[in-house]
Amino acid sequence: MKLSVIILNYNVRYFLELCLKSVQAAILNIDAEIIVVDNNSEDDSCSIVKALFPTVKLIKNKENSGFSKGNNIGVSQARGEYICILNPDTVVVENTFIELLDFAETKEKLGI
Repeated sequence: MKLSVIILNYNVRYFLELCLKSVQAAILNIDAEIIVVDNNSEDDSCSIVKALFPTVKLIKNKENSGFSKGNNIGVSQARGEYICILNPDTVVVENTFIELLDFAETKEKLGI
């Protein structure tokens, strides 16, 4: 697998839905996965992920474990050669990941 996109969510259902729609469109031609880590949201974030995005891996934390730990939980489940940690209030354009991966493939010792 080339890319894992990790999205940490906490009570931002509306933004998460828009983010997931944009990420799905941007990974259509990439061997990629989307992982949503939910930090014990009280809204219906998890139910919309299950209903509208059945291919997304959903990890439901039983507590709000914070930003770093929540992302690390997602990263520990990721299978991609490259990992993108994305905030749920982000919308990406359709060629975002293709351009990033093309760029990354031309560099040695790339890290951020």
